[in-house]
Amino acid sequence: MRINLSIPIFLFVLLALFSYLALAKRDTEVVEDPEIRTCKHQCLQQPQYTEDDKQTCLQNCDAYHHMKQKREKDKEEKFRKKIAHEGYHHKEHEEEEECTEKVEEVDEGGEEENPYIFEEDRDFETKVETDDGRIRVLKKFTEKSKLLKGIQNIRLAILEARAHTFVSPRHFDSDVVLFNINGRALLGWVKESETEKFVLESGDMLMIPAGTPIYIVNRDENEKLVLAMLHIPVSTPGKFEEFFGPGGRDPESILSAFSYNVLQAALQSSKGKLEKLFSQQNEGSMFKISREKVQELAPKKSYWWFGGPSTAEFNLFTMPPTFSNSYGRLTEVGPSDSKSGLEKHNIMLTFASITQESMSTIQYNSHATKIALVINGTGHVQIACPHISSRSYSKHEKSSPSYHRISAALKPRSVFVVPPGHPFVLFSSRKENLQIICFEINARDNKKFTFSGKDNIVSSLDDLAKELAFNYPSNIVNEIFDRKESFFFPFQLPQEERYLRADA
Repeated sequence: MRINLSIPIFLFVLLALFSYLALAKRDTEVVEDPEIRTCKHQCLQQPQYTEDDKQTCLQNCDAYHHMKQKREKDKEEKFRKKIAHEGYHHKEHEEEEECTEKVEEVDEGGEEENPYIFEEDRDFETKVETDDGRIRVLKKFTEKSKLLKGIQNIRLAILEARAHTFVSPRHFDSDVVLFNINGRALLGWVKESETEKFVLESGDMLMIPAGTPIYIVNRDENEKLVLAMLHIPVSTPGKFEEFFGPGGRDPESILSAFSYNVLQAALQSSKGKLEKLFSQQNEGSMFKISREKVQELAPKKSYWWFGGPSTAEFNLFTMPPTFSNSYGRLTEVGPSDSKSGLEKHNIMLTFASITQESMSTIQYNSHATKIALVINGTGHVQIACPHISSRSYSKHEKSSPSYHRISAALKPRSVFVVPPGHPFVLFSSRKENLQIICFEINARDNKKFTFSGKDNIVSSLDDLAKELAFNYPSNIVNEIFDRKESFFFPFQLPQEERYLRADA
């Protein structure tokens, strides 16, 4: 009995010893934190505390210490994952004023995220995809950067359809600026109790009011149809929806949301007929149809099958350009063109084609935000941005802002945004032309200012202002900035620099 009694006592003493050692170790670790040491010291120095109060106070100090350690560990782990995922890290300064938001690079030479550049494989989301076509939507501009709040209500989508694909009737809760990038389309538009049909060629633009039922057919035998669709939502800012009236199970008709009692009363049809009607379509919202059906959908009085003329009001590819030379061409349709339908939303649609091994002038818009989509060719864009700057220790950094160069390679389906006032430049590759369509938001009263070529802003300044601004003789400033070309130039170094590089 004595032996049996001594075993529990021995185990109790052993457990108490381990507990004491663990507590001592924990206390030793805690003591290493000055904040916890101060907390415990204050617990023991309170004269009004009983022993139980002091023990409770000490336990609270330990609990706070462990919570603090866990929070710091979680923060460190989150930061580590961010570094591993992005390859860099940045620090954001939250400011009341949007334009003073800064992002600083921590590692010298580290790559920094470009807030104005969007890539097809990373920034587009596939909304619809079938064997015969797909619709992809660019993510909200403000998901990329808070600097783009000025266009947070606007969305960009790209529709692609194979030969002889039928895009089912639908309407949007958004106004749509439709631009035909590539291919030959037929668009049916329900207007005043009948269907009006448009024959569209590459370069055609059409403004579709919100709620207008439309269907689209790729009328080409072989070529893919590619449409850019700029959505201006009228219901929910930054979000648009498509609604299928005619449909079945796939696409699902919006009428299926109503009860059969309502449908029977509205359509004066039996439930059996309605169930059969809304269960037939299961092809998806984009599917291939026969050549005969494509011909049957065509306008009866046209010879479009043999390449008949477009019926759209504007074609940016064939319109007389606003500016053109051997290095590039710029064509514009703006809110001042009453037939364009762009006046309502104060938008200008432009098409720029830059010849290979050429460049645009360095320019900026006074009011318009440029949403640009590359439709053909390759090249580069550079944008000067005051909202992002590398870490600088210049003694003059408080007297003027510093600027960061946002640079990106461009290829088909690349999208970039240029806010007003931000100078930018475009240049094509050595092998092919660079072609870009641009939706310029807030285009009314917009002016383009340039830094090079005829009538640039530096050359237009009076001589004394130039000398004061550059602290350099005005005649030399004029010599540098004046040149005979306008807007588009050859992308080549000056002759003396070429000689230097050849000698090197």
